[in-house]
Amino acid sequence: MPELRMPDATERDDLGAFVARAVRLDSQALVRMRNRPGTDRVDAWAATPFDALCTRSVVGQVDPSDVTVSGNELLATLTVAGGEVMDPGPPKDIMWHSELPPQQGWHRVDDLPAALVGEVAERGIGVAKENVGPKGTPPASLLDQEVFTVSGSGLEVKVPLRCLFVLSGMGFLVPSPSESEIVRVSATDSWLRLDSRYGAVTRRRHALLPLLI
Repeated sequence: MPELRMPDATERDDLGAFVARAVRLDSQALVRMRNRPGTDRVDAWAATPFDALCTRSVVGQVDPSDVTVSGNELLATLTVAGGEVMDPGPPKDIMWHSELPPQQGWHRVDDLPAALVGEVAERGIGVAKENVGPKGTPPASLLDQEVFTVSGSGLEVKVPLRCLFVLSGMGFLVPSPSESEIVRVSATDSWLRLDSRYGAVTRRRHALLPLLI
């Protein structure tokens, strides 16, 4: 069985808040945990209904070093069982279908004012509530609207509204941010990443081409 070691109660609470938000967005959410090489940190990942990944780093270690578990079971462990050493639940690695972005090769593109990001996210959510599709979700045409275009490090990056929905839905945006609070935009040739104080959102910048058979 997997083993999650997190001696610090504050870190356990942080991971619990992350998992709770992920489960709120998707009741069947899976959480993938990976040890960050050369550190004492675990990166937790969850897919979202907005076709973007969310992630948060906490102090701890998981064995095996890369394992996927049920979000609901992990949440129960963190909030009910607790403790410095925990059983996060049986592995569900075969059920994880999302590609993770690379750990290396990121370039800082630009910083966006967190207050502006929050305002645009709120406006987008308001429009989405008025245009809910037949499945109870906003139409893809709205989610794919490019709300920011930033450039730097030789890259031009377009940020779709769906990434802001994840920042908001996961509670990553700082309430009433100061003027100095930022959301950092980073990218590789293939991936986009938005880092706020409480977590990050990643998404492929370009859709994968289908394999021709």
